[in-house]
Amino acid sequence: MNLSGTHIIGFEEIKNSSTFTVRNPATGVVLEGEFSNGGAEDVERAAQLAERDFDAYRNMPLNKRADFLETIAEEILALGEALLERTMAETGLPQARLQGERGRTTGQLKLFAQVVREGSFIDARIDTAIPDRQPLPKPDVRLMQISLGPTAVFGASNFPLAFSVAGGDTASALAAGCPVIVKGHPAHPGASELVGRAIQSAAKKCNMPEGVFSLVQGNSIEVGQALVKHPFIKAVAFTGSFRGGKALFDLAAARPEPIPVYAEMGSTNPVFILPSALKKESVASGLVDSLTLGVGQFCTNPGIVFGLQGETFDKFSNVAADFLKQKPVGTMLHAGIKSAYEAGLDALTGVTGVEVIAGDLKTDGACLGNPVLLKTNAQTFLKNARLEEEVFGPSSLLIACESKEQILEIAKSLTGHLTATIHGTKEELVEYQELITILERKVGRIIFNGFPTGVEVCHSMNHGGPFPATTDSRTTSVGTAAIKRFLRPVCYQNFPQEALPKALKNENDAKIWRLVDGNIGQASV
Repeated sequence: MNLSGTHIIGFEEIKNSSTFTVRNPATGVVLEGEFSNGGAEDVERAAQLAERDFDAYRNMPLNKRADFLETIAEEILALGEALLERTMAETGLPQARLQGERGRTTGQLKLFAQVVREGSFIDARIDTAIPDRQPLPKPDVRLMQISLGPTAVFGASNFPLAFSVAGGDTASALAAGCPVIVKGHPAHPGASELVGRAIQSAAKKCNMPEGVFSLVQGNSIEVGQALVKHPFIKAVAFTGSFRGGKALFDLAAARPEPIPVYAEMGSTNPVFILPSALKKESVASGLVDSLTLGVGQFCTNPGIVFGLQGETFDKFSNVAADFLKQKPVGTMLHAGIKSAYEAGLDALTGVTGVEVIAGDLKTDGACLGNPVLLKTNAQTFLKNARLEEEVFGPSSLLIACESKEQILEIAKSLTGHLTATIHGTKEELVEYQELITILERKVGRIIFNGFPTGVEVCHSMNHGGPFPATTDSRTTSVGTAAIKRFLRPVCYQNFPQEALPKALKNENDAKIWRLVDGNIGQASV
């Protein structure tokens, strides 16, 4: 495998004297390759290219933009086993998981290509003039969404393909017509370089402007800070910890020109198990399968679970504990995540009234994470805000509640989360209708009789939620609605046909859906 360790800035490769390496989390062995530590000068060059070529890219015909996205997918697949092998070595993730993640990555690129070709994301609106309207004439007013500008994307550690260099943030920003500069995650720089080269190759094959894509690597915060602060960057997309996302958000807000930061910062994804479901062994096993999936390294991991106290709840807890004891210790993504996981468990068990009912808090080995199940009561939970905070790893806290009223009280007390789950019957769902009403204000996705891990990439998916789950509850980072993050409206009043953008002209040759005088259709005006 040929890894140069260079930054990919437009069509150039740039090497720095300062380098870093990465270890295999399963073996601790330093892997092949020394990777350039980026700095402000690398960000400056990438930003200059992105700004220079922004108008050329955003004004390209939509079919060319769609072809580019599809070609990226083809180039990623052309990397073959080399990409999977390097990513496995850098992350400790199994081959089957990474094959699925590669499929998700290429699939969402192709899905966004369909969205671009179809064209309704432009949200074209036309109100034709009424010159003889009284008491004042009505002007001709037309509106559409245009690309926001060069965008900074931060690769995520837990999705080295699907939320990294060519992941959902990059795909949706490119689909919106925005050049992208990616800050590669230092835990998987080799995989990042390989995918970055695939995008660079696709850009050349599709005759894209050079500044459409750049990848800058680094294991310090300098690159990220320089990206967020650069005046040419108009939006930031981030998936990671609350601390990291909030720091970027504050940095962007402090700029002379504040810009949006779409940070997905994690969640404990409350699960409410109603009385009938507490009796089901399948719910207990499903909960354990969900919380241990991927060694618990998902932002949708079910971290807090509520049910009515009593003999049934105690039996459910014991059954879940038995299932958990059968789960193996898994390799976590890197030593930093393992350390943070164990620190989080220490914080939970440091609260009086919280007990461990299955699993060991510490494990031998640099990156091994042990599944842990904990238990407490509602009074303890309500008195200790720390118990609602995310512990990123394979653990969950079971909370016994005294009554339906206390369950509703807890739901009202929750901060923002990505998801909430309810298990029960249809009749119980009606009985707990107030719970649904409360959760609608607390989360971005509500699941019935399922589990939050496993986020479908489709038109209807919402992966977001109120703060502190994200920095903008109005947006999603998964699904085709993610494109809206990188667009802004521009209105044209009394423009001649010749000067209007193609999507707003009277003739609708592309047959995109438009709102014309209040009516949705594909016809010309």
